[in-house]
Amino acid sequence: MENILKKLLNKPWIVIAVTIIISALLFMQMKQNSRMETDLDKYMPQDHPAFVYSDQAEEWFGINDGIIVAIENKNGIFNSATLDTLKQLTKRLQKMDEIEKADVTSLYTADNIIGTEEGMDVKAFYKRVPKSEEKLNELKHNVENNEMTFGRLVSYDETVTVIIAEIRDDVFTQEFYEEIHALADSYQTDDIKIHIAGRPIVEGTMALLGPADMMKMVPIVLLVITLVLFLTLRSVKSTLLTMAVVFFSVVWAFGLMATVNIPIYAVSTMIPVMLIAIGVADGIHLYSHLQLFLRENPDASKKEATLDMLQHMWKPVVMTSITTAVGFISLLTSQVYPIKYFGIFTAFGVLMAMVFSLVLIPAGIMIFGLPKVKKSKKDESNMETNLAYGFAAKILKRKSISIYVTAAIIILSIVGMQKIWINSSFLDKFEKDSEIVLTDKFINDHFGGTTTLNLILDSEGKKDVFKNPEPLKLVEKMQNQLENDLEVVGNSFTLTDYTKRMNKVLNADKEEFNVIPDSRDSIAQYLLLYEMSGDPENLNKVVDYDYAKLNVTFQLKSDNSKAINSAIAIIDSYEKDFEKQGISMNYAGSGYKGLIFTDLILEGQIMSLILSLIIVIILLSLMFKNYKIGLIGAVPITITALISFGIMGFLDIPLNTTTALLSSIAIGIGIDYAVHFIEQYRTNALKSDDMLLVAQKTMAHSGRAISYNAIVVIAGFLVLLFSVFPPNRELGALVSLNMFTSFVGTVTVMLVLLKVSNIYFKKTKS
Repeated sequence: MENILKKLLNKPWIVIAVTIIISALLFMQMKQNSRMETDLDKYMPQDHPAFVYSDQAEEWFGINDGIIVAIENKNGIFNSATLDTLKQLTKRLQKMDEIEKADVTSLYTADNIIGTEEGMDVKAFYKRVPKSEEKLNELKHNVENNEMTFGRLVSYDETVTVIIAEIRDDVFTQEFYEEIHALADSYQTDDIKIHIAGRPIVEGTMALLGPADMMKMVPIVLLVITLVLFLTLRSVKSTLLTMAVVFFSVVWAFGLMATVNIPIYAVSTMIPVMLIAIGVADGIHLYSHLQLFLRENPDASKKEATLDMLQHMWKPVVMTSITTAVGFISLLTSQVYPIKYFGIFTAFGVLMAMVFSLVLIPAGIMIFGLPKVKKSKKDESNMETNLAYGFAAKILKRKSISIYVTAAIIILSIVGMQKIWINSSFLDKFEKDSEIVLTDKFINDHFGGTTTLNLILDSEGKKDVFKNPEPLKLVEKMQNQLENDLEVVGNSFTLTDYTKRMNKVLNADKEEFNVIPDSRDSIAQYLLLYEMSGDPENLNKVVDYDYAKLNVTFQLKSDNSKAINSAIAIIDSYEKDFEKQGISMNYAGSGYKGLIFTDLILEGQIMSLILSLIIVIILLSLMFKNYKIGLIGAVPITITALISFGIMGFLDIPLNTTTALLSSIAIGIGIDYAVHFIEQYRTNALKSDDMLLVAQKTMAHSGRAISYNAIVVIAGFLVLLFSVFPPNRELGALVSLNMFTSFVGTVTVMLVLLKVSNIYFKKTKS
């Protein structure tokens, strides 16, 4: 490796030219093939049993995510203008290519089941917009007396009505998203306001804000890192060459992503920030060594200085880059696609930053010359050296304090970890006062909820089971308990609602008949009447053709895992009762998929943390040929991970697709400090038997470099505080904290452990 680097040093122009040409080709590929993935279902493994079953159930009952268009008139919706707007919007949505006509539900398309002298009839609430007061009042009366409509399609305060337009998979595009918004805007007046919500709208908004956020964040992080680098390196040439390294690593990472046709997910937008913040580390350590060499050898030529830099630093640079990449590659254990791909391409970018650091920086020095280094008046009295020597001496003198404080912090962190929870909510990725969140809240306040959880009851092929009153009454009992006991459950809907409505209207609309009939024959007769009078396809949403499978839809006012789990806990309590009737329970729909999604995040997080720690310990043991060094080197990052999760628990910061990256980032970046420190400690120990002097020299050399590294990385990740996505801001703050704790742990606890273990001083007497 060292010989290859020396050979490349003789051809600096060729090195730079080849790098620029390949980077240009990858940039063109990135520009042509990069695409943002907006379908949240594509974030999940399609071969997972829960997703396979859910997809099957979605086919059985036509379960699709819907766009919810809410029409608000504070003066009330039962007037000609509002009802006409409802009709026109419904018809416009039905004509869109992305939406099946039958999948648009509103007061204009809904069936009104009524009793007649002959029996039962099913007809529309209105076809022509009512003009007279009498007709408007009649419509109002019909809606208020229909439990299947009132509170579901028209709010109880009668100021809002909704249109639910279900869309097929793989048809939602950014153009369709913009078309929906433009359509809604065209119908707004001074009195009529249009609100749009639903999972597809969340996807579209994320696709819109994600790239915009990345475009905003990258220039800021570039500016901040450049400024901090200049203040630490104090050289324009050194700063620009180091920034060139991270620029090329970002281009190569996204270029490879585009080449292999991997889309950009929401979490992928953080890769540039990661690589810019991480990629400068190698340059900082290289230039830090170069500056110290030039202080001691001011007359050295640029080739001599560069060769010395490569000779002493290529091993720790390679080692730290590999261990950092391992931290990210460990994310391959996750089944969540965005996290998996984030790990792969960030690891690739880190390794390319290593290559560019060892190739481009030396080439740049050979072409543009050495950085100017101010000579110290007195090397030994230099402020930095004195500070480093004094700090190392105090840490070793009071080593018991470091141990006790660390133990206390670990115990406190473990307590905090018990409070961590996982959040499946995609809405929580947005600001609480953002338009999409406020719109979702508005609709949740007026209706059953924008999130759905589908319970599939299956009699295992036994026909007509769900014409029996016993299972239907059990379903109704479950519906009532969820709606009454859980504030988060707004509504539920299934075959029970049809049978209750038909029983009531066929018994002179008496409220006491708003129940499920006791007779199987009555239920079968009602269903036959409905199939003859109305649209039998409506029943396909709640029951299959053989009445062997039933779909119960619960509407929830929140999409986070706490809300969904609270509903599932009550539903699961009915499992034994259904089993007695030969009925099994399963779940489907986007709400349930989101919940499984969170379980996969947690599972992947645990596996990633354990795997990365094991691999890092093994790598360190192999690199330094001593298993004790592997264990000692892993101490700072282990403590850092514990502190990080402890703080998340105490501050109620949940695990999600973004914060799930935390442990891998902490291990990947934090291990750099340990590797550089141990390598320098070993080098100094080979030259001296004085433990204190070895520690002091190590602190003056590597301690100085990793402090600069920590400052730059912390500054880079703090830029995430300007992101429009709250999870990104949380990640930025937590990673910055991780870098600080990793740095402190390295120069305190790890230094103490190196001394106590006597690892490089076996011949020295205590």
